Amino acid sequence: MTEFTPLASLLGGALIGLSAVLMMLAEGRIAGISGIASRLLPPYADDSSAERSAVAGRLAFVAGLVAAPFLYTAVTGAAVVQAVSANFALMAIAGLLVGFGSVWGSGCTSGHGVCGLARLSRRSFVATGVFMAVGFATVYVVRHVIGG
Repeated sequence: MTEFTPLASLLGGALIGLSAVLMMLAEGRIAGISGIASRLLPPYADDSSAERSAVAGRLAFVAGLVAAPFLYTAVTGAAVVQAVSANFALMAIAGLLVGFGSVWGSGCTSGHGVCGLARLSRRSFVATGVFMAVGFATVYVVRHVIGG
């Protein structure tokens, strides 16, 4: 059973929104994780100091995502609990589908669902509706059909 955590969810959502606003103010860019991660990989736009600075900012952003659970544990003393399937084939297929969806949809949940909806982008409304519907269907199938 999924635990209901409205206060933690509200705080997490507020922090995600704040980070998106800060990135837009500081960089003038959407805080889309798939775009940030993909621009870390070659080929790079150029070898200018501005591009090197942008890469450093992207690395810092991704490092913050990786460091967050460790910082949470250090501050609260409580371990971060995350359930991930032990089925490697299932995880590989899921990762490929998420990557394909991010490329095909020109963005990810943060880019479309947080930033795009805030900008009232029609494309983001459609993309968010599609990935939410697929997410709901996936949870239903895993919990009630497969029995996970």
